[in-house]
Amino acid sequence: MTDLFTLGEVLGVVTADRIRHDMSARLDLEGPELTVAVGLARLGHSVAYVGRVSDDEIGVRTTTVLRGEGVDVSHLRVDETAASGLALRQRRIGRVAHAVFYRGGSAGSRVSTGDVPTEVQDARILHVTGITPALSGYAWSAVHHAVKLARDAGVLVSVDVNHRPNLWESVQEARDGLRELAASADILFANQDELGLVESAIAQVPELVVMRGSKGASATVEGFRYDTQAAPVTVVDATEVGGAFVAGYLSALLDGVHPSDRLKRGISVAAFAVAAHSTWQGLPTRSELPP
Repeated sequence: MTDLFTLGEVLGVVTADRIRHDMSARLDLEGPELTVAVGLARLGHSVAYVGRVSDDEIGVRTTTVLRGEGVDVSHLRVDETAASGLALRQRRIGRVAHAVFYRGGSAGSRVSTGDVPTEVQDARILHVTGITPALSGYAWSAVHHAVKLARDAGVLVSVDVNHRPNLWESVQEARDGLRELAASADILFANQDELGLVESAIAQVPELVVMRGSKGASATVEGFRYDTQAAPVTVVDATEVGGAFVAGYLSALLDGVHPSDRLKRGISVAAFAVAAHSTWQGLPTRSELPP
């Protein structure tokens, strides 16, 4: 049995202090599902990644990274007719994140229901985010098909809201789409400022996890709330840290530990992530986690 299946798009990301002037830049990969997959694999869990990649250099790099981290890529389809999505990210004073995305018609956005394997029904957890269904109609259908397969088989469905305003035509469209996805969750992850978008679905979610940045995180499980503080760490880059927290939390859930300890592991894994320039390269192995 695979511990976790996840479905999403991996972007190439170019980071510099000032792209118009810098003669050198950092090239990496980015995507919350990628971070979750690598994070769980490093902690010793079996993970499978579903999606599409291009046959360009970014696509090959994506497959190489996932395979090298021990993630099952047998359900990762190569689309030779589309390019990889790309983000140009700048470090600018006063801006948490300043990025321009080139992902229209990308290979990752073309994932469809036919790409979702029935093996999803044999997993312990299916994890999806609110990013993927916003990429295209095909991707929307793929996510909801995967969720239906999982729910019909009694597989735990984990949803991270991950609201990206630039992917939705309007706030109302985002609210409707994210609320529908959130209503299907057994475990719902959301940032503090995303709660209003899915408010009407929260009451029916068995496990709600709220990520509060420097204020830590909380989990409400079966009516009981648990809280934990953020870990003291020198922050190098906090971009997309939510994926690292989710990886830690779901790892602890798979291990069957108490909700308060799930929060602590999520915070610990997130601390490793923000102490590195990459969203996933600094993720810890199990031996590196605090006791």
